[in-house]
Amino acid sequence: MKILYFSWIKDKLGKSEENIILQEQIKTVEQLVIFLQNKNDIYKDIFKDNKIIKVSINMEVSNFKDSISDQDEIAFFPPMTGG
Repeated sequence: MKILYFSWIKDKLGKSEENIILQEQIKTVEQLVIFLQNKNDIYKDIFKDNKIIKVSINMEVSNFKDSISDQDEIAFFPPMTGG
């Protein structure tokens, strides 16, 4: 699975993307976030409030309850503003 990070999320992690092998028990974005939070304190800090983070699955805006698979591309980004 490819995970993309944008804006301040990318800055805090020090990387714009990573590839992981999705564990069998991870079936939703929410479960993926829990997996990431367990990696280290930086992920814990980033994902402490999912209300300030948006997610897309395969370039479609999604939510944290949506299903995912190992072949998906997941992106995390802050809410977008218009202008």
